[in-house]
Amino acid sequence: MKANSLLLLFIFVPLIAGAQTRAATDFQITKITKNLISTPQFAYTGGEQHPTNQRDRWLEVEVEFAAAPALTDELTFKYYILFNGNLLTGEVTHVNIPAGRENRSVMYISPLALSRFGNNRPITANSCQNIAVQIVQQGAVTNEISLTRAPAQWFATLPQISGFVLNKNETPFGPLYWDRYEQIKASSH
Repeated sequence: MKANSLLLLFIFVPLIAGAQTRAATDFQITKITKNLISTPQFAYTGGEQHPTNQRDRWLEVEVEFAAAPALTDELTFKYYILFNGNLLTGEVTHVNIPAGRENRSVMYISPLALSRFGNNRPITANSCQNIAVQIVQQGAVTNEISLTRAPAQWFATLPQISGFVLNKNETPFGPLYWDRYEQIKASSH
């Protein structure tokens, strides 16, 4: 009897441990990229055309991630962007996320916000000192990564400024690249 109990222990303990570690790897951020991009230009009829200043730049932060489950109902991505000494934060909730290694999330900071936090100096790629992104599922952080090497949650003790990191639907990029990014949860107004 004792031998059978030990045998069961050796069989089931690794299975239980494997199940616990698998949940932690269901979602993994594989890449963060940042780009300074210009406002998209659209042509339309029926109204006055207003040109955009093509020298102004948006900060685009794109995250690639892998999802193991066949379909995930909802994931929240929290963005922490250290820009010119200011920690700008924002989050976006994606829905209907399929399994795959090339899933993407994206957030933006407008040219006016960059100018404000850049003290009206020219914005360069180095103005953005670091970026951290967390994947949150049902209130628990399942993965976190930073653009440049830093201790985990390096942003936790810094004062956070919200309202300036915008999801794709809150920008002129909203109608672009529908098939590149995961679907954004509609706001419930």
